[in-house]
Amino acid sequence: MAIIGNIIKGVIEARDALSKETSPVEEQQKVLEELLDKAKDTQFGQHYNFASILKSDDPQKAFSEAVPYHDYNKITEEWWNKTIEGEADITWPGSPDFFALSSGTTGKKPKRIPVTKDMLDSITRAGRHQVFAMSNFDMPADFFEKEIMMLGSSTNLQERDGKKEGEISGISASNIPFWFKKYYKPGDEIAKIDDWDERVLSIAKNAKNWDIGALSGIPSWMELMLKKVIDYHNVDNIHEIWPNLQAYTSGGVAFDPYEKSFNALLDHPIQIIDTYLASEGFFACQNRPGTSAMKLITDNGIYFEFVPFNPQYVNQDGSLTDDAPSIALDEVEEDVDYVLIISTVSGAWRYIIGDTIAFTDVERAEIKITGRTKFFLNTVGSQLSVNKLNDAVKHLEEELNIKIPEYTLCAKRFDDGFYHSWYLGSDKSLDEEKTATVLDNYLKEANKNYKVARSKALEGVKVNFVPQQMFADWNGANKKKGGQVKMERVMGEDRFKEWEDFVAQQS
Repeated sequence: MAIIGNIIKGVIEARDALSKETSPVEEQQKVLEELLDKAKDTQFGQHYNFASILKSDDPQKAFSEAVPYHDYNKITEEWWNKTIEGEADITWPGSPDFFALSSGTTGKKPKRIPVTKDMLDSITRAGRHQVFAMSNFDMPADFFEKEIMMLGSSTNLQERDGKKEGEISGISASNIPFWFKKYYKPGDEIAKIDDWDERVLSIAKNAKNWDIGALSGIPSWMELMLKKVIDYHNVDNIHEIWPNLQAYTSGGVAFDPYEKSFNALLDHPIQIIDTYLASEGFFACQNRPGTSAMKLITDNGIYFEFVPFNPQYVNQDGSLTDDAPSIALDEVEEDVDYVLIISTVSGAWRYIIGDTIAFTDVERAEIKITGRTKFFLNTVGSQLSVNKLNDAVKHLEEELNIKIPEYTLCAKRFDDGFYHSWYLGSDKSLDEEKTATVLDNYLKEANKNYKVARSKALEGVKVNFVPQQMFADWNGANKKKGGQVKMERVMGEDRFKEWEDFVAQQS
């Protein structure tokens, strides 16, 4: 009998039953006031007169009118460079002990994002929130006694000027609470291995010694790890090694494109739970079955604003125009694309995270990620979000009986005009012209803007199949393997040329 598991499950269910009804709108108002109060004596807080904003009749409105939008380049040039150089009390009290390295999707010089103790506490609380939400998923008691495989970047953080640097997954794993270490796998020793292939091989060698009940990590890297364990032990699926595996917490990217290929590694379906964790914080997680939408965590040191995703407000580089209007949580509508803006306990203020989201349930504050501000495919008026592209690929998988966990495309000019040039990652190659026709027909039916574009400047669709490993190698060449990855589903022409050159070299 799972005695400890029954106790843990009972505590979770009791807490859920006793928890009071809360208002996400009121929680957000309180979070903003707490952020402003704590940071009012920093250089940033004094510059924008946070003390005066706090005294206003409507702090949310006063805050949005006083403080401009910041993307990474703007806030770093004007403020975070001082923090990076060791100055204290710049945008948040004190000086951060950690910096999260994030190269985003460009592969250029990595961003260095402050990670304060307050942010680490926020991420820990968000993790607990996710655990408590498990009471909604009716997991058996013995699930709460099993070990959790957390696959991220190396926890062997680098020292620089007295601070530690690494990807956010490595920083978080290196700061897990002591009580969790009993459940955490692959454990400190293996997690510190820098080389991805060596780390995964060590996981494979030790896999049979662990009783894994849950997985957590980026889908693309998780699939590669699971395949390695399966191949190493010469079994048909991962349940032959971890028979008690019952849940997977996905994050970093949408899980939908990986669903078919991921399920192929299992003996039977497991509970998939989506999360929204970025280098700047832990924003949302799925807290009930029956939906893949995620609930914004509205009481945890992060204040959210939303800018309607309208072309007149978004510059070509993904930044916002100065006059772009923002709204608070009490004004949002369902099924409308918004640019997500955050202010956090790490000293990010009205910060453009680069993602677009839409609310699926306003009352529950549940969202889905719909794309990136830079990567809506709209070069010739097709107005395709990443969500719509994912739907098209899912249709391909069903129609052609194929698994396509990775893809990228570009609106590329050929001699006879613009085409959507797709690269589909699959170990099974099909007729490319037929595949292009299926894609084209689906998108014309599913999206009126695409259909209009096809009658004008968009000549058609071109498809290329490449091995799935090609995408893993590309990600590995651009980022530390295992860490946060936002694979460019849509690329600009210059970046697409880099991709095509990479494919040619690998082939």
